[in-house]
Amino acid sequence: MDNLLPIVYLALLLTLLATASLIILFQVLKTRKIESSIVRLQNKLVKEKGTAKDYYELGSIYLDKKLFLQATNQFQKALKASDEIIPEELVLIYNALGFAYFAQEQYDLAIRNYKEALKAFPNYVTALNNLGHAYERKQLTSQALEAYGEALKHEPNNLTAKRRAESLRKRLVTSA
Repeated sequence: MDNLLPIVYLALLLTLLATASLIILFQVLKTRKIESSIVRLQNKLVKEKGTAKDYYELGSIYLDKKLFLQATNQFQKALKASDEIIPEELVLIYNALGFAYFAQEQYDLAIRNYKEALKAFPNYVTALNNLGHAYERKQLTSQALEAYGEALKHEPNNLTAKRRAESLRKRLVTSA
């Protein structure tokens, strides 16, 4: 029995080390893939005129890395290259640009871009949720509830809109 305890301890330790090593390896591979995508896109955009999709892809990577100013610049370039863009992509660019502005606490610009996304595709629930959230941050409760209500009209089981609208209604009741 005394000989078994060190073996179990060693096996457990090796298992933990192997698991940690795998997690680190996957993270390194993921980071390398992202960094190579950044380098590839940056090189492409320096050498030739990029497409809206290229700028959007680079901007999305910057968003993931929380480089919001760089993301904003790329999304704006995507909009300038929007002559060949289809409306579905335009919606994504405006929504992402709104998100980048929101992350920088520029709520008026975020709202403007979410509304542009909704002009192109009024049923885009993600933009409606984002618009509601931006209105919340600006303390515009009725507009936020309206945006969440519109989202629920198009997608009745939308958990984000349900949760946020319910939270706002509770705040209205307790403050009244």
